[in-house]
Amino acid sequence: MKRIVFVDDETELLEGLRTRLYKHRSRWNMSSVTTGKAALAELEKSHVDMIVSDIRMPEMDGGELLGIVRRRWPDTVRIVLSGYVDQAQTFRLTSLAHQYLAKPCDAKQLENIIERCFNLQGLLGKDALRNTVGRIGKLPAMPKTSASLQAALARPDVTTEEIGTIVEADPAIAVKVLQIANSAFFRSRKPLVRVRDAVTYLGFSTIRNLVLSAEIFSQWGRHGSLPQLDVEALQEHSLHMAAACASLAVDGVSSSEAWLAGLLHDIGYWILVQECPEALADGIEKARSEGLSLHEGVSLTLGASHAEIGGYLLGLWGLPHSVVEAVALHHTPDKAGSHGFDLLSALVASHSVLAAHAPHPFAKDLVPDPGAGAEYLALHEAPFDWDEACRRVLESVPASHQP
Repeated sequence: MKRIVFVDDETELLEGLRTRLYKHRSRWNMSSVTTGKAALAELEKSHVDMIVSDIRMPEMDGGELLGIVRRRWPDTVRIVLSGYVDQAQTFRLTSLAHQYLAKPCDAKQLENIIERCFNLQGLLGKDALRNTVGRIGKLPAMPKTSASLQAALARPDVTTEEIGTIVEADPAIAVKVLQIANSAFFRSRKPLVRVRDAVTYLGFSTIRNLVLSAEIFSQWGRHGSLPQLDVEALQEHSLHMAAACASLAVDGVSSSEAWLAGLLHDIGYWILVQECPEALADGIEKARSEGLSLHEGVSLTLGASHAEIGGYLLGLWGLPHSVVEAVALHHTPDKAGSHGFDLLSALVASHSVLAAHAPHPFAKDLVPDPGAGAEYLALHEAPFDWDEACRRVLESVPASHQP
């Protein structure tokens, strides 16, 4: 049975949650406390699978509480449920919480989030995936500059100058960030010649994404790649997917997180290229010889898919839960259960549109993935039809890179 602790100084809200979630008592062991200190005592007492906390509380606020939980009990799922809406604080919490829900929160939405968090936790913790990761060897740590940015952005008082200084500390990364920021993907009205100008123009979250992109792509093909694996084409495909997924970010889907999910959706392949290229080549050959899609061939060869491996890594890096889920499940979205149009839906749809117009660089002569279509968008209540999704995605790809 999963154990959940709710933390809020409003006892009426806690009573309301208890009433609304009572029907799940056979699966979830739920308790509630009114202070951060009491919550920590619960975690000290026995294992807690999930903590759902308010932000504004006396003595210890939710941000401080979740920071401690992340450090001492990293496997505990952390959810913010708060009526306090502030852009800077919300961005800071993305590094502390797996999900952020605003009060008042619909009971169905809360139940869905809890279910999906537990589903993803189960997927990324399954033995087959852990065994595969163990065979791969050492997973890469979050790149140095990105790790510094993540730590700085967790502070509510961080400034544009500080962010610019962190990026500029690595000249090679700074040049790559400016190169991408000035590309057709961002359509800047005037050239951005300084990193700090790029920070001001694009915002903190986009700069974080660009730095992570630059640091990851600077390592493509450094070692371990095989001649038949075109890593430069994989990098271009990732940038196309970033723009494509962001083009479908509507109705509450963060365009920043959509861009990041698109960019990193194939990071599992990057791990395989770097750490075990022969196994990846075997997976590609299995797909070719048995008439399978690339995703199926690699999964059968390794015992876990590139999507799951990528999601596992991003979870270790502490990226937003919605991004981790979208990357891990973009080939198997049914595992997320019932949900409306969200980041996962946007990634699945944009991936399917691009796949129909340009094959994956590792799968040019393989059976295509089934993908999504009009029925998928209707099922998940997308605010546009398939024709509109295709138009948005294809317009997002710069003309010089049109498939």
